[in-house]
Amino acid sequence: MIVIGIDPGIAITGYGIICQKENGKLAVADYGAIVTSQSGCNDSERLLLIYRRLNEILALHRPQAAAVEKLFFQKNARTAMAVGQARGVALLALAQNTVQVYEYAPVEIKQALTGYGGADKRQMQEMVKLRLSLREVPKPDDVADALAIAICHLQSYRLQNLEVQG
Repeated sequence: MIVIGIDPGIAITGYGIICQKENGKLAVADYGAIVTSQSGCNDSERLLLIYRRLNEILALHRPQAAAVEKLFFQKNARTAMAVGQARGVALLALAQNTVQVYEYAPVEIKQALTGYGGADKRQMQEMVKLRLSLREVPKPDDVADALAIAICHLQSYRLQNLEVQG
């Protein structure tokens, strides 16, 4: 199974594509960041850039599923709106490419990776590095977060299928 994890943001949208092999091992197919913060564009142009780049990534890797972080309350309304817009663009691209979307709360992602829903960013990044046998933590943080979301989905999906079969 090929899964894309997406950590949406207007300035940086992180993505990570992970394959789960038949033996259960995880392998990274691709990861990176769609960076719009230095483009000098207005918000609508930035959203279009995110949309187009996600479509390219989806066409290249053809994931069967997508995992996206649920939007959580933020103190800064402007930031929440921008993240919500980027998230909407990502969901649109996924729907147009007929990729099944699964959503996870930050606490679910932390629990899946570290066993502790209150894990900090450094702990999460180290677990991504370990679980995917990477030499270093992917940068920027949004990329590591996207990979964490994809790992969370693969674990959740596998557990759900075990429950159905059992």
